[in-house]
Amino acid sequence: MSAASEPTSAVLHWQRPGALRLTQLPPLALYLHLPWCLRKCPYCDFNSHVWGAASGQHAVLPQRDYVQALLLDLEASLPLVWARPVISVFIGGGTPSLFDPERIGELISAVRARLPLVPDAEITLEANPGTFERQRFAAFRDAGVTRLSIGVQSFDDRMLQALGRVHDAAQARAAVEEAARHFDTFNLDLMYALPGQTLDDLRRDLQQALALQPPHLSVYHLTIEPNTWFARHPPPLPDDDTAYAMLDLITERTAAAGLQRYEVSAYARPGHRCRHNLNYWQFGDYLGVGAGAHGKLSFAERIVRQVRWRDPLRYLEQARQGQPVAQQHEVAARELPFEFMLNALRLREGFALRLFSERTGLPITAVSATIEDARARGWLEVGDDGWVTPTARGFDWLSDLQALFLPD
Repeated sequence: MSAASEPTSAVLHWQRPGALRLTQLPPLALYLHLPWCLRKCPYCDFNSHVWGAASGQHAVLPQRDYVQALLLDLEASLPLVWARPVISVFIGGGTPSLFDPERIGELISAVRARLPLVPDAEITLEANPGTFERQRFAAFRDAGVTRLSIGVQSFDDRMLQALGRVHDAAQARAAVEEAARHFDTFNLDLMYALPGQTLDDLRRDLQQALALQPPHLSVYHLTIEPNTWFARHPPPLPDDDTAYAMLDLITERTAAAGLQRYEVSAYARPGHRCRHNLNYWQFGDYLGVGAGAHGKLSFAERIVRQVRWRDPLRYLEQARQGQPVAQQHEVAARELPFEFMLNALRLREGFALRLFSERTGLPITAVSATIEDARARGWLEVGDDGWVTPTARGFDWLSDLQALFLPD
């Protein structure tokens, strides 16, 4: 089978009769992965790679070649999403702001030429607070980016050093101020339960973050992931009781500042929720393009997951050959209740029960007994209108609540 004929064959393959019955396809988002960083953070398990002298490579990023590979990848995938409107684009990494604004502009324009973006599509770019990236924020806006997501992590120089970040606290503050000048909406990333962090340290971090009045705030508990530097060299972390007290403080301070917690780790002012992430949490579709990118695509009678080649140079080669996808598989019907609930139960306001059937193609009876079990435990509430909401206790025990939906 030739590379040229494979997309058409794939469409026919995924459109054959299957076990599911989706009455409509969910919203579609696009994720573009730019995998390079100046330095690999010790806690990071994302598909990111150091570029430059530290990695023994040339100092110049292969920007044109990589953007070309992204577009070849996208074109190969078009038959799978033909004519479906795209509600959001997220350019993640790595550190995408290492790419020149001109290259980002070319990429966004090329995406618009190939996919029907909705008129108000949200286009997010992840950015670091370093001076080099900050000086280009206005140019990223002019290139078509509508929203920045700034990886601050902390405003404490001691914490930043412990996390291996390449910026300092002054650069973090300056970056947020610069973003506010050029973007109507942006996100600020913070982390808590950091090595050696106290409750007072976090209180000061929150005070500085909230004083900058971010429209959106993402706050993540530092976890030690396998295959990271921290996994091999565990740092001293706050105990569980301190971490819970930190989360209580975050919830209290963000609410007082007018930010609503609408997801486990996400807080936003009215009108500034992240549409791209909401689509994930509501079990929407996303086409993942780029080295190591993951995707989820729905068809009338099945749901498919894809993974691109992880190594950037291997990805470049495979994309040029028309073979950017390393793995793909149909999600088994028995796995869909857990996959749906793993996402939807993260939403503080819950979801309409009918959404389960709309997004999985399964009858509500596939989860009704488990939902009743969760209600009996005091973890879920189900309204007369079929609206499902985690209780405060269910939100506190979210992993246990989600695990109820694991297949036997």
